[in-house]
Amino acid sequence: MNKIQDAYIVSAVRTPIGKSGRGSLSRVRPDELLAHTLKQLLARTPTLDPALIEDVIVGCAMPEGPQGLNVARIALLLAGLPNTVGGMTINRFCSSGLNAVACAAERVQLGAADVMIAAGVESMSLVPMTGNNPSFSPDVFLSDENIGIAYGMGLTAEKVAAQWKVSREAQDIFALSSHQKALAAQANGDFEREMISVPVPSRVMNDQSGEVITTWHDISKDDGPRRDTSLEGLSKLRAVFAKEGSVTAGNSSQTSDGAGALMIVSEKILKQFNLTPLARFVSFAVKGVPPEIMGIGPKEAIPAALKLAGLQLNQIDWIELNEAFAAQSLAVIDDLELDPSKVNPLGGAIALGHPLGATGAIRSATVVHALQRKNLRYGLVTMCVGTGMGAAGVFERC
Repeated sequence: MNKIQDAYIVSAVRTPIGKSGRGSLSRVRPDELLAHTLKQLLARTPTLDPALIEDVIVGCAMPEGPQGLNVARIALLLAGLPNTVGGMTINRFCSSGLNAVACAAERVQLGAADVMIAAGVESMSLVPMTGNNPSFSPDVFLSDENIGIAYGMGLTAEKVAAQWKVSREAQDIFALSSHQKALAAQANGDFEREMISVPVPSRVMNDQSGEVITTWHDISKDDGPRRDTSLEGLSKLRAVFAKEGSVTAGNSSQTSDGAGALMIVSEKILKQFNLTPLARFVSFAVKGVPPEIMGIGPKEAIPAALKLAGLQLNQIDWIELNEAFAAQSLAVIDDLELDPSKVNPLGGAIALGHPLGATGAIRSATVVHALQRKNLRYGLVTMCVGTGMGAAGVFERC
């Protein structure tokens, strides 16, 4: 891959992931959540002059309502960044956050910028999947079933399960493992270096005075992992997308709220501000697949990203494979013969949650800190993408 200079990640943070609806972050505006995340990111590099930041690129899958109006620019202004800093919101559904990382890093690699911020944000509590007022082309449904089915993610997972012969039992075992690994990671403090706490207000009325009393408490833990998850309990859940199907709420990713952000700089900035890099951005690739088997996207994107990086699969030490559904995760693992011990060692979206456009940035923060913590060299972030795509990014520990 031809490039002028390397792009280094010097700080990477994420919020806890809250369950949508009534979770810990469900009443936090996404623009304010992102602003808080950007402030905390900057706090990790106090010697760096914020005026040098060229642009803030933010992934968001449903950029409307409280996360609309170019949420990137709104949030950076709320965070107090200089007016000279630009902001751009991008959307490639589930890979939006990873695409933001790639776009920001590629600007640095090309010498067009020396300091960039990449981020992702999504509130599925405040902006539902497909948005508040979706309007699809009639041709999508009337002339081509394959395109139309792409809007029913669960149905695509059922098709993958059937084509790759992924059993219901295998899906439930995978889901249980995701929860067990996430719980162990929480107990071991594996998320501490990437996690920032989010102050959330609680308001109660004083019946005697009529005064509204506001108290604040910090959210510093993912909502999703459940200690009471069991194979027996998962097996009792009904399929929700097909009458005779195998995809359930228990072996699918959780709808969620969250944000993540990374500071990406050139070698010149490393030296100028005496910064210690966490990782080097190596490569990124996106590939299309048939929409009706959307979930298999990573099996095409991973080899493409590895080819650009000049690496073999066996050189990858840590893989963050977004668990949109257990069915598609298992199909990708089987098809590419991924080492299961390297895939989602801290659990995945089935346990931790999947705040759509934020997930790629969140998982990027996870992988760069994991490489440091475990003294590993190469990490990969990958996910399937709605309407039939896959995306993958490669990182190298510094």
